[in-house]
Amino acid sequence: MSAKRARPSAADFAAAVGARLRRAGVQERAEGEKRYLKSDLTFYGVGRPGIRQIVGAVLEERAGSTERAESAGPARLLDRRRALAAARALWAPPVHERRCAAIDLLDRHTALLQPADLALVERFIRQSGTWALVDWLAIPVAGALVERLPELGSALDRWAGDPDFWVRRSALLALLPPLRRGGGDFPRFSRYADAMLDEREFFIRKAIGWVLRELGKKRPALVVDWLLPRAGRASGVTRREAVKYLPAQDRDRILRAAGAP
Repeated sequence: MSAKRARPSAADFAAAVGARLRRAGVQERAEGEKRYLKSDLTFYGVGRPGIRQIVGAVLEERAGSTERAESAGPARLLDRRRALAAARALWAPPVHERRCAAIDLLDRHTALLQPADLALVERFIRQSGTWALVDWLAIPVAGALVERLPELGSALDRWAGDPDFWVRRSALLALLPPLRRGGGDFPRFSRYADAMLDEREFFIRKAIGWVLRELGKKRPALVVDWLLPRAGRASGVTRREAVKYLPAQDRDRILRAAGAP
């Protein structure tokens, strides 16, 4: 009888993903993405679908658990401890695609994560420096955690007042998934957005408008009631995003209230 094969360590898992990402890279794409994102990270030149395919393939080959999750498709899952360790190992080198792979790994394992694991998500957000990483962390990862574990709302309250605008943006976007479906904690979003509405930071202005735009698909009256008395305070980018799916007469009312041409 052959000996039972040992499960690969988190470091081995991360090394396998990293090696495949490097091999899959396209130099021209790497140079273009680095310029576009204005990032100091190293880029291999692999798109998000390719990153997800590589992470899924290595999970299927190397994960010891047979537990499966609908969000992870056909890929197997790691246990929580190894998933977190592998995400940290993938994130450590300053390589964009490795950091994307770390986020994808957390995204696949959100059902296993515990309240204390939001601290790792926050650390990654602070180290991201670009919407391309921050938004993936904030919406499906932090968003799933906060929706499943409402006690984490106090952490979002802290994020909403943080000096780092990427953390503040994440507080807004973490509320997006259930709001997008027509539910969610609109009063909390309202508090955050109202406090940030006068900010000049583009990525805050855009995030407020983005959430309102998505909410407007399901609950347009709520968006109108919130934005109309604030139309003069909201930036142009916030208004343009927010009114995108509103009825024409409501769009016109908001633009007139803002004094927009």
